[in-house]
Amino acid sequence: MKGLAESTVGPKIPAGNSVDSKYKYPATVGSDQKSDDIKSSKASLWSSFFVSTVSLFETHTESSVCEKRAFNKRTYEWTNALKRVVTGSSMKRLQERILGPSKASFSSSTSEIWLLGVCYKASKEISSSDAVHHNGLDAFEKDFSSRIRITYRKGFDVIGDSRFTSDVNWGCMLRSSQMLIAQALLTHRLGRCWRKPSQSPFDQEYIEILHLFGDSEASAFSMHNLLQAGKAYGLAAGSWIGPYAMCRSWETLARSKIQQINIGGDNQSLSMAIYVVSGDEDGERGGAPVVCIEDAARLCSEFSKGQLDWAPIILLVPLVLGLDKVNPRYIPLLWATFTFPQSLGILGGKPGVSTYIVGIQDDKAFYLDPHEVQPVVDIKKENLEADTSSYHCSVIREFPIDMIDPSLAIGFYCRDKDDFDDFCDRATKLAAESNGAPLFTVAQSVKLPKTMNPDIMVNALGGTCGTGGDDFFDQENTSDSLSQPPEDDWQLL
Repeated sequence: MKGLAESTVGPKIPAGNSVDSKYKYPATVGSDQKSDDIKSSKASLWSSFFVSTVSLFETHTESSVCEKRAFNKRTYEWTNALKRVVTGSSMKRLQERILGPSKASFSSSTSEIWLLGVCYKASKEISSSDAVHHNGLDAFEKDFSSRIRITYRKGFDVIGDSRFTSDVNWGCMLRSSQMLIAQALLTHRLGRCWRKPSQSPFDQEYIEILHLFGDSEASAFSMHNLLQAGKAYGLAAGSWIGPYAMCRSWETLARSKIQQINIGGDNQSLSMAIYVVSGDEDGERGGAPVVCIEDAARLCSEFSKGQLDWAPIILLVPLVLGLDKVNPRYIPLLWATFTFPQSLGILGGKPGVSTYIVGIQDDKAFYLDPHEVQPVVDIKKENLEADTSSYHCSVIREFPIDMIDPSLAIGFYCRDKDDFDDFCDRATKLAAESNGAPLFTVAQSVKLPKTMNPDIMVNALGGTCGTGGDDFFDQENTSDSLSQPPEDDWQLL
């Protein structure tokens, strides 16, 4: 492939209800053959080392079991301890760092790449009229690396009454959600076409956005303030949470900021309303979530204190699309959401690992990974020369889209009423093409049941960044307490 070009043509959604392709993870794009050979040789050497070492300890352990009377107990325990170190997650992360991160490759595919509503179209032949797009791949990578990546941090102020000064091993869902909201702020303040400059001084708006996600109570959207806002939904330092609780926590934080504005506070931190498309606040009502136009209008009016008919708005749609894995019928629908100009990507990832999914190509999902521990940094609003490198990443990671955890949340940003109307039109068409199983629907108004059986309330605290097995609907009980939907209506299979 010689290049990619931004395109406005309609998307080609993968056909069928399942993804059957074999997934590959090629080496980094653009490396010369000699470099590849050297890296391959080193990788083989290190891989052999780890495999041989693990095999050695496994053999030794088996022998110690058979002849444990002949071995000293202390030596036996030491061997097991060392084996756990070699085969444990810490050593695996070390191995990945030594062998080098896996970067997505696009050279073998000419399919469209969608990155948060922008299409990069592969083409083997470049005509003279398309010469301006000869660096299309570079443009895609520039777009990707301009997205704000927020990762684990260590060394920040103690969170509340806890003893935590780091969110390592428990904060990936919160970090992923921060990335999604940061993307909404980037689009709102600087536009979707904004790209991070190669050197300082940076845009004032960009620096102010980074400041909002600092790791202290002084930053509006910090871990500290987000955990405080989400207490009612189970958020606590050191605990894993699911997408539903995460979305509700952002809604609560937004509401508190609106109250601060009403009493004369600064409204620069909050630039838009937040609408969680997920039934009533006490739990899910069953069936596909409904984007209620009247509810969106009411939230926009509340945000603007009645001064405007409409305001910028973020829509967060938490979903549960299966039990252990996502139902294949939803894969093409998830794929299609990245073609919406309003796309903010997906808050989710593989089971037990929360990430921020920003793009799609064929059966691959591209994501920003929060699982890197970095020292805390303090970005001052007035410092246009600040080092912001820890908030970006040029390594494009991928995983098969059908491996996504079924507990996830989709995000959209609508700048104004026309943008919202366009989103509703696209969502309605997508629902009509879903064969009776839409991700969500759109309605002018929604009348929720006045009473619900508490036994069917969703467990909002399970999900992606945890055990991943508790956040699902009890379909049988739902059908007893609510009116029975049509046979081809949305259902969890």
